[in-house]
Order: sequence, then structure tokens, then C-alpha cells
Amino acid sequence: MLSTNKAFPSFSVNDIQKAKDFYGKTLGLELSSGPEGTLVVPLSGGTKALMYPKANHQPATFTVLNFPVESVEKTVDELSRRGVRFEVYNEPGLKTDARGISRGNGPTIAWFKDPAGNILSVLEAA
Repeated sequence: MLSTNKAFPSFSVNDIQKAKDFYGKTLGLELSSGPEGTLVVPLSGGTKALMYPKANHQPATFTVLNFPVESVEKTVDELSRRGVRFEVYNEPGLKTDARGISRGNGPTIAWFKDPAGNILSVLEAA
């Protein structure tokens, strides 16, 4: 029943134009408009994520999208040049270096936030 169709993630943003600029221009993703003012983000494998405007938006406290990349180091460098700020963590069980890259505790990964405060990541594909 549920396995016959592709599932897709969705999450809210407080400003759809800022989201469009960030995901389209800063991250370089090809976006399209969806129903009722939503944005559709194409992901690998034909999956799509849906972003919808929400007046009382609260940022997710967990990672809403993970972007697999060949090299987290190179991707962090490139996205940093585009103005993306990576999160630096120094908590028990979650530590990053000064650039925001976590190594040796699972995949190499770096987290950053979109303009709405939702958490995204780039991680090295296995």
C-alpha cells in the first residue's frame, strides 16, 4: 500500500522568498513552484522535498535534509565562500572542528541552517 509510491519530505519556512534565494542561488538547487505557494526541491533519485510557508514557523531541531557529497571538506569550502555558516558543536557525543566538520563518529558530516533556521547537512557518501 504505502510502498507503491515515493514518499517525500516536507518542512516549513517562515519566508518562502528567502528560502527560494537560499536553496536556489546559494545552494544552487533547481527549484520549482508547487501548489499553494510551496517550493519543490528536486533531490537525487527522483525524490523531491516540499517547502511550505508557515506564519508561525518554528525551526526544526533536527536535520531536515542531508545532502550526500563526495568531499565534505571541499563542499564546506565552496558553501562557505557562498556565505553559508556551518554550525560548530562542542557537546558530549557531538563535536566538530572550527569549520563545523565532524569526523570519526559516523560519517564525516557538517551541519548548517537555512534562513528559517532549519538544520541541513552535507555528509560524505559511503
